Amino acid sequence: MNSKSDSDQPANPYSYEAAGVSIERGNALVRAIGPLARSTARAGADADLGGFGGLFDLKAAGFTDPILVAANDGVGTKVKLAIEHNRHAGIGIDLVAMCVNDLIVQGAEPLFFLDYFASAKLDNAVAEQVVASIAEGCKQAGCALIGGETAEMPGMYADGDYDLAGFCVGAAERGSLINGSTIAPGDVILGLSSSGIHSNGFSLVRKLAEDKGWKLQRPALFDHEKLLIDALLEPTRIYVASLMPLLRGGSIKGLAHITGGGLLENIPRILPDNVHAQVDADSWSLPRLMAFLQAEGQIEPMEMARTFNCGIGMAIVVAPDNAAATIASLQEVGETVHQIGVIEEGAKGCTVSSASGSWSAREPWSSTHNG
Repeated sequence: MNSKSDSDQPANPYSYEAAGVSIERGNALVRAIGPLARSTARAGADADLGGFGGLFDLKAAGFTDPILVAANDGVGTKVKLAIEHNRHAGIGIDLVAMCVNDLIVQGAEPLFFLDYFASAKLDNAVAEQVVASIAEGCKQAGCALIGGETAEMPGMYADGDYDLAGFCVGAAERGSLINGSTIAPGDVILGLSSSGIHSNGFSLVRKLAEDKGWKLQRPALFDHEKLLIDALLEPTRIYVASLMPLLRGGSIKGLAHITGGGLLENIPRILPDNVHAQVDADSWSLPRLMAFLQAEGQIEPMEMARTFNCGIGMAIVVAPDNAAATIASLQEVGETVHQIGVIEEGAKGCTVSSASGSWSAREPWSSTHNG
């Protein structure tokens, strides 16, 4: 019988940690973020972490005959800008916002949220900041952070990089979902102001920053009270708390979250086949940040309307006799509201136009997207 001597044993035995993955770092992060998750607890969920899955009790949340609505999203290349400038404290709010704002437009109340955080090597200090901002976004939206996944994947990401994804589930009582089917000619389009760029168009923003040599750590030319990097990374506004009372009241016919594709492509997503949205670009002022981006890139107004939110983060369609009351209700809870257009008979789609040549145009302009 042969036996192995000590010299036959491997000098450097393999381990998961030697391959670049630390189970202890992951466990330490879970312990650290536990209180953050618990701070988001709401009726129906205790928001505790540690199990193989999160639980939610729809009956405890007050629903009788609910329909579940799910949404998932990421933050896009805005994450890269946050990484490059060590600004992690708002990026989780963006992640939550991109999901919950997509739920609210269908009339659903966001209930619970799960996140996915992936990196080459887990940096607990960074991860805690990100999860803390996810928890803050959940609190703003009134949903519970009930779980998630933290993945350490050497070789998949560059050192220092990470990526985010979010998944949110909401609910509405059967029959109360919004699908835009009652939108009709004569209805009014209202716009809620955005908080900034939100989370779309950042590949173009980053290209401009590189090509134009922006000094991102200096005060913005359009706002000397704020560093340019902070203006660019302003978290996406979460509209849930402002809109839920109106949704329960039944006065809203349609909602469009203005994300990639801008006003032109997102408003048609909620329209029935026989109507067309006419948006008047003269009815609100292009925010100074948007005007800065447009000037720096010499971006045509039509391209602005299909790339950025241009100052409008959420579009609302209401009957004309409900417009004044809706505006007043939203202003009472701190929203800035503009009456930005009307619904007309015609082919399904949206036209954004300016009769005065606004948005730095030298003459009237118009752009149409048929959806």
